[in-house]
Amino acid sequence: VVEMIPWMASQTVSPGSKTEPPLLRTNKRTIYTAGRPPWYNVTGTTFKEAFVIGLCGGSASGKTTVANKIIEALDVPWVVLLSMDSFYKVLNKEEQELAAKNEYNFDHPDAFDFELLVTVLRKLKKGKSIKVPVYDFTSHSRRKEWKTVYGANVVIFEGILAFANKELLKLLDMKVFVDTDSDIRLIRRLKRDISQRGRDISGIIKQYNKFVKPAFEQYIEPTVQVADIVVPRGGENFVALDLIVQHVHSQLEKVRIPHYSIQSALASAHQGQPLPKTLSVMESTPQVLGMHTIIRNKETNRDEFIFYSKRLMRLLIEHALSFLPLKSVSVETPQGSIYEGKRLSGKRITGVSILRAGETMEQALMAVCKDIRLGKILIQTNHDTGEPELHYLRLPKDISEDYVILMDSTVSTGAAALMAVRVLLDHDVAEDKIFLLSLLMAEMGVHSVAYAFPKVRIITTAVDKEVNDQFHIIPGIGNFGDRYFGTDAPSDWCESDEGMDF
Repeated sequence: VVEMIPWMASQTVSPGSKTEPPLLRTNKRTIYTAGRPPWYNVTGTTFKEAFVIGLCGGSASGKTTVANKIIEALDVPWVVLLSMDSFYKVLNKEEQELAAKNEYNFDHPDAFDFELLVTVLRKLKKGKSIKVPVYDFTSHSRRKEWKTVYGANVVIFEGILAFANKELLKLLDMKVFVDTDSDIRLIRRLKRDISQRGRDISGIIKQYNKFVKPAFEQYIEPTVQVADIVVPRGGENFVALDLIVQHVHSQLEKVRIPHYSIQSALASAHQGQPLPKTLSVMESTPQVLGMHTIIRNKETNRDEFIFYSKRLMRLLIEHALSFLPLKSVSVETPQGSIYEGKRLSGKRITGVSILRAGETMEQALMAVCKDIRLGKILIQTNHDTGEPELHYLRLPKDISEDYVILMDSTVSTGAAALMAVRVLLDHDVAEDKIFLLSLLMAEMGVHSVAYAFPKVRIITTAVDKEVNDQFHIIPGIGNFGDRYFGTDAPSDWCESDEGMDF
């Protein structure tokens, strides 16, 4: 019902979602979908909204086939396909009994939860994360698991009543009506409902004549008047599909933000500004300076680099924990005396690492915080657009209630950190509950994050002043991931923001 597999075959999921197969395979390649937040600028807001295509048509008219053809021809990596079938209302006991006897009208507007649908599509258009219900056509009920989906460059929304709601129509940038002969639609419906939904022929025919056909004539067919394009013969009409694709490409080109302007915005955001008050730099004790000397030295071997990096991480995390809010508590000691102490003022702490280098900080966090929950975010650079993109997401359940320690080894421009913070905010984590930790940061990255998200606490062991033309920190530490893991980073890996290949 909702297709959401990201580029590079990395599954973008949150707990409660299930792995889906690739959306579409062609002779040339496999097209994946999943959506990712559009680029967010230095103020934390989006440069652009997703382009939303609405596909309407009768039951089994070929809407999904048309959607797949459009996705294949568009040749854009980030697409979300959203089906109206996900938004059937939850049936009460009486309605369940009617549905079991093919006596419930699933083609009537009252069968759909339009309020939820409009809310979901509006957030999806803005690039927010959303949860989509999963409808079980066999039991006529929603499953317990809801899918987590992100916005994308293009959102394709299809359904029999896609044009039946005024608020929905306002969210559609292009409206396409798929017009297919009624006899063909009936044949397709018979095949589909028997093979996929476990129905019998007599029940399907009864339901078609009593509900499907009248609903099409009363509610669906009249909405062809609001369509921008009518596609006769569905997915076989290549001329119409080509026109749709050309128009979408022209609209996407209008809102595309050149990657050099993104970096220019990041670079100019901090010029002449003092370091923000939300920044905390660990005291440069002789011990800290000594460890920095070792890990910054290009001659340091890998074993020593790992050892002293871990020591520094442990100190950084201990330092960061001192900024968590505490409440006063009284405990009784073994001697029977009362001790006035402190305890975390909040439900719990969750650690989230920005892969891959941020993952190196997890051991230090687990050593300090017992039974802490962990999440992971993978961000990579798109060489065609120069934009950082979300490719993988695994966050613990109910993270919105937690204090989140966001970990990255180094931050130069702040591009990856900006997107990671935005992802957490989209999952309803409070901005003032996010702590960004990094061993080394550039002033540019500090200012970029602080300017966009002024309530995020930024904590590091050192801040270097410069970033070179390749967006490497100067004097810096080198590519942390390569030195720690003893590897050569892939050219498109958004490695802790440093070395992002813009």
